[in-house]
Amino acid sequence: MKIIWSPTARSKIIKILEYISDDNPDAALTLIDQFESKVEKLKLNPESGRVLSEIKNDKIREIVVHKNYGIIYEIYPDSIEILTVRHFR
Repeated sequence: MKIIWSPTARSKIIKILEYISDDNPDAALTLIDQFESKVEKLKLNPESGRVLSEIKNDKIREIVVHKNYGIIYEIYPDSIEILTVRHFR
């Protein structure tokens, strides 16, 4: 299964990592690894994320990364599109 990152998701990831790396570059590297690991696991189990109650579409789901971030994605027959990333605060 192919992973596609939307421009919005890419931009948000970059902003998050830039913000964190200003204070703690090692934490930013760790977070990158966590994002990549969670997204790679979607290839094997795309329905592992929770369905978003506010959207009510079982093809749009969210996985949690490091307790503070949600990766929202949509499942297609042959791909997964990462739509956005959000901070829970």
